Amino acid sequence: MATSTAADGGCPLRIALLSYRSKPHCGGQGGYVRALSRELVAMGHHVEVLSGPPYPDLDHGPILTRVPSLDLYREPDPFRVPRLREFRSPIDVLEFVLMCTAAFPEPLTFSLRVARLLRGREHEFDLVHDNQGLGYGLLRLQWAGMPVVATVHHPITEDRRHDLRAAVGRKKLSTRRWYSFLRMQARVVRRLPAVLTVSQSSRRDIVRDFTVPAERLTVVPVGVDVELFRPPSAPRVPGRIVATASADVPLKGLVPLLEAVAKLRTERDVELMVVGRPKPGGAAAVAIERFGLADAVRFVSGLSEAVLVELFGSAEVAVVPSLYEGFSLPAIETLACATPLVATTAGALPEVVGPDGVSALHVPPGDPEALAAAIARLLDDPELAARLGAAGRARVVELYTWRAVARQTVAWYRAVLATRVHAEAVPC
Repeated sequence: MATSTAADGGCPLRIALLSYRSKPHCGGQGGYVRALSRELVAMGHHVEVLSGPPYPDLDHGPILTRVPSLDLYREPDPFRVPRLREFRSPIDVLEFVLMCTAAFPEPLTFSLRVARLLRGREHEFDLVHDNQGLGYGLLRLQWAGMPVVATVHHPITEDRRHDLRAAVGRKKLSTRRWYSFLRMQARVVRRLPAVLTVSQSSRRDIVRDFTVPAERLTVVPVGVDVELFRPPSAPRVPGRIVATASADVPLKGLVPLLEAVAKLRTERDVELMVVGRPKPGGAAAVAIERFGLADAVRFVSGLSEAVLVELFGSAEVAVVPSLYEGFSLPAIETLACATPLVATTAGALPEVVGPDGVSALHVPPGDPEALAAAIARLLDDPELAARLGAAGRARVVELYTWRAVARQTVAWYRAVLATRVHAEAVPC
């Protein structure tokens, strides 16, 4: 029997960390899985990441088990029709049929594949930790005796509300169908013994929308690598504004930001750099054409972390214009780079970025006038911008390191295992 101990003084844990998709350089799921698995291993725990495509870029230590799928939404050919030889199981058929009916199948089919892969391996793990998938396959793992918990960054019910509000005609029907997986997620999350979320705002929303008892929810924030995301050594580019829109959807508030940039352009020379990829003919593309911003807005995607840090550090102002956020990793990444930040008051953003005028400027969501005024204020007041940037960096270093996130997560794991019915001590 092993006698080693983990960094927190307890027995090393064996963790299966699940992520139905883990895009490395866009969106938060891939970053969350990579950083958390790295820090858990550094603390002395064993972590096996099971992920569907796109697969994460893991650091040395965690084991990656690829969970192949039909990858129906891969770039550059989303909603593709697979060749017949690609169908290898009934789950593949289910995945394709659901896509053809305008549903989003990945959370369900990934969980079913994982349940199949882990069958007979129950003794190899102390705990299964799902990241936002919440598919029915998790219940199969529970029935097999495996402790299952999950992180819910925010309930996707918020995305559905904003998308339905923006949809018209038949688009409303297809949007409702796309979000039909939420019924499954609500049923699954209510059956889990414990759920982790990333902010008090998300905690309230999960209780409201998924009717999960509040006592089952624990808040542990997302982290950032403060050694990598750090203030720039080169001068910032005059007039450069940076924002991240991992998806071209109403929730991200990109259209109000574009209108704000158009207003700023009447008085000053500014450029907007957006980390993301716009949909052809989507709302952002239409707004750029309407406001005449083709020469003032650039989209970049697939950036390495080093290039992303360089971009954040090159901007005079960062903006998070979202209409809702359960946390916002880009917010703390830009704060870590000491880039002065303008953020809306939507969702968890005030909780994450700190008080108005102390470590960021706050504006109401969906208000182009307020966005333009706040950005202009920082562009015109270098002293204020420098003060906010320094305070933002200090806030991140104090509250949002990945090592602190991992320590809190392990404490949560141990509390969950300690309260299991008929639980035995985890052998060292």
